[in-house]
Amino acid sequence: MAQQVVVGFDLDMTLVDSRPGIAAAFRELSARTGVYVDADAAVNRLGPPLRHELRYWFPAEQVEEAVEAYRALYPAYAIAPSTLLPGAAEAVETVRGLGGRVVVVTSKLGRLARLHLDHLGLVVDEVAGDLFAEGKATALTEHDVRLYVGDHVADMVAARTAAIPGLGVTTGPCSSEELWAAGASEVLDDLNGFPGALTGLLRLAL
Repeated sequence: MAQQVVVGFDLDMTLVDSRPGIAAAFRELSARTGVYVDADAAVNRLGPPLRHELRYWFPAEQVEEAVEAYRALYPAYAIAPSTLLPGAAEAVETVRGLGGRVVVVTSKLGRLARLHLDHLGLVVDEVAGDLFAEGKATALTEHDVRLYVGDHVADMVAARTAAIPGLGVTTGPCSSEELWAAGASEVLDDLNGFPGALTGLLRLAL
């Protein structure tokens, strides 16, 4: 029996353009805490964990409280404004059409990632959250992911650590040159090119 195809995807700026919603949540966090957060700057460097961003704006002793406050605001402010990125739904359906499984591996909390997926109608098999860079490799290996797709250099590090091909997309903050340098096996402008690239990339995973 042929091995089942399992493809992993990052969430923010790979499948979902979450910038409008995340910016709204940051602005509300500023309004409630009185601490200025440049929401536009924050959403232009999505990828690392939330704490990493909040350390730019909050004193160290307030970061954990800010994390909890932001996450409490997130469902009401960040979900509805976010949209699917070009080719995202088709990419997921391509994997499903091959009888495969889709695993989302993200630095976002899993329960918040699920809210995005449910709102946008993306059906996936597993969600692994609160992971970044090399930390994502554990989930990739656990779920037998054969290809990981992401927009950030840290996603390519995750794929390389898990010893699988990494497909970079330039829909996030990282350029094609940066993604290639981080070890990408292929780089696309967006997920519209995913169906055509999938077969060749899966061969690399064998």
